[in-house]
Amino acid sequence: MNEMITSAVKQIPPSGIRKFFSLAEGNKDIISLGVGEPDFVTPDVVRSACIRALEHGKTSYTSNAGMPELREEISAYVQSRFAVAYNPDDELMVTVGASEAIDLAMRVLIGQGDEIIVPVPSYIAYSPIAQLSGGKVVEVELSADNGFKLTAEALLPHLTDKSKVLLLNYPGNPTGAIMTAEDWLPIAKLVKQYNLVVISDEIYAELTYEGKHTSFAAIPGMKEHTLLIGGFSKAFAMTGWRIGYAGGHPELIAAMLKIHQYTVMCAPILGQIAALESLRSGMEEMEAMVESYAQRRRMFVKGLSDIGLTCHEPQGAFYAFPSIACTGLTSDEFAQRLIKEAGVAVVPGHVFGKGGEGYIRCSYASSVAKLSEALERMRRWLLASGYNR
Repeated sequence: MNEMITSAVKQIPPSGIRKFFSLAEGNKDIISLGVGEPDFVTPDVVRSACIRALEHGKTSYTSNAGMPELREEISAYVQSRFAVAYNPDDELMVTVGASEAIDLAMRVLIGQGDEIIVPVPSYIAYSPIAQLSGGKVVEVELSADNGFKLTAEALLPHLTDKSKVLLLNYPGNPTGAIMTAEDWLPIAKLVKQYNLVVISDEIYAELTYEGKHTSFAAIPGMKEHTLLIGGFSKAFAMTGWRIGYAGGHPELIAAMLKIHQYTVMCAPILGQIAALESLRSGMEEMEAMVESYAQRRRMFVKGLSDIGLTCHEPQGAFYAFPSIACTGLTSDEFAQRLIKEAGVAVVPGHVFGKGGEGYIRCSYASSVAKLSEALERMRRWLLASGYNR
């Protein structure tokens, strides 16, 4: 049977995140900082709305693009929060999580030999999805020296006549980096000069702790170049509901809908109802969750520094990306030993691409008690292993 599987699929490595999640799963003695899973539950007002909907028999398909009222709310939300205006009728679609939106975008935009530029370290799914479409992934290595921001100087040498798509993810996973309007302007000039299409994954937009999130699509002249991807999983504590959205040019959205209608038909109706209620009634709770993450961020990053692991200040998302250079271990060796010898699960940085080696990703979307215990276990392990001197 192995011979029947396509070479493109065989070449894709298993998820490095799921590997360590599986090691931690079911073991109550292990503290997992590996998966980007909020420790909050979906707000009560949202769950109650879904219970009522279920009791009233709301179990049908919706339109392929998503419930019209949800698209209208998303349109109003994106305009009010991020200053980008989308027509809910033909410039927005609801997807099965932001992940489906990314997959659809790449399948529509990337053909055999097309180059997609991915700043790294980055979310591990981008490159495999692009490769499935026959694309050539061109990695632009980011640096902790400037907070893992993308610069025009770093991007320009990688642009060619085959460059077609630039994939952006700010606030960033795994680094927690953000970009300001001032940071975006030189990038926007190159996007226009090389006529690139930008896939802007802004799933962590609401989790911006320093200033306010600046959407790339809001930069003058960039809306027509950009497919904006967002969702409800992270800031709204709705990971299991699987609701995301994409906003962009009507022709691009129509092309994505072609695939969407043949593969998943529509996003689940109860998830859409939950998203609708979140936008109407859940903003206050969302903002309270964001404030809690901000407090944990400060505590956890200081704790990493106190135990000898240097870490740039993440300004978004809910990840810390500390350097482990002081140990002399590879990121995989560090993560393997830490989970076996200290009972703390993290993700080795190398799985996120170039520049990730020598780092680990830690999610601070856990309770303060768990984060404190994880730091103490790491401190003891580093000391016993001779790495904390």
